[in-house]
Amino acid sequence: MRATVDFAPLFRSSVGFDRMLNALDLASRIPTVDNWPPYDIVKTGDDDYRIDMAVAGLAEADLTITQERNTLVVTGRKVQEPQSAAEYLHRGIAGREFERRFDLAEHMKVTDAHFENGLLSITLKREIPEAMKPRRIAITSSTGRAEEAVPKIEARKEAV
Repeated sequence: MRATVDFAPLFRSSVGFDRMLNALDLASRIPTVDNWPPYDIVKTGDDDYRIDMAVAGLAEADLTITQERNTLVVTGRKVQEPQSAAEYLHRGIAGREFERRFDLAEHMKVTDAHFENGLLSITLKREIPEAMKPRRIAITSSTGRAEEAVPKIEARKEAV
């Protein structure tokens, strides 16, 4: 049995982390049922990641990768082969259908997917928009600002 974690103290002392804390709370409640196909998540750089998934028994045409908002879905459905005269004495290569979901952080995008020798590699990159990157704010002096803030009134000139 898993111990539950109370995130209430974090909610009291943090601002804007509610989505992350809710995701952690949800992840701790969902039991892990299926562990097939096996996979690795590798951090290859500051903003670069790779998911390596062992999908033995499946071909490239049997795999589908979909990204919708902050969810990456990898699906494998093997196309049924016509019945052959071969009789299997042992069938250890699974080749069964699967659907694996990965929750992605904001601004994560799939940049590449590569399939070779039964290994599916999905490359991801965090691409933060320019508007969200840190920027330097200019500080003005109070004397320069006071002149701009006070409107000047000019006297009306009359023709002589």
